[in-house]
Amino acid sequence: MADVVNIYSRKYDGRISKSWQAELVERTDDLLLLKGTFEFEVDHRKLGFIRQGTISYEYYWLEKWYNIFRFQEPQGLLRNFYCNVSTPPTFSQGTLEYVDLDIDVLVDPKLNYEVVDLDEFEERRVQMSYPEDLVKDAHRGLAELIELIESRKFPFDGNV
Repeated sequence: MADVVNIYSRKYDGRISKSWQAELVERTDDLLLLKGTFEFEVDHRKLGFIRQGTISYEYYWLEKWYNIFRFQEPQGLLRNFYCNVSTPPTFSQGTLEYVDLDIDVLVDPKLNYEVVDLDEFEERRVQMSYPEDLVKDAHRGLAELIELIESRKFPFDGNV
């Protein structure tokens, strides 16, 4: 049986925004690949209707300021990618945690992308007094994500 990982997406003030479980598929020195399956249909405000059985491959780099979700339809077709700008995660004793910094990148199967929620990031930056280093790291993470997408580098290279 695969190792189950508890994932906690937090806000900057420490409160849990979302939590779920996924299977640990692979671990290298700097990357955790997890796999989750939607047990219920979800109507997501950014992604639309997600069917029960949709598979989520989740890429967490332990030193990167982002994470990437690759969603596949229950039949296996690529649905889309959903990328979060976040703090690098911590991983210990089956628990992965990170701070979601609200900037997201939506990527369709043809690798067209849209950056969303920059306004939310700016609002929370003021509300929660983000340190200037965190703001710079978040923008650097966003730039790295866009570079990965535009250059078709892993995990946007078509290799599953």
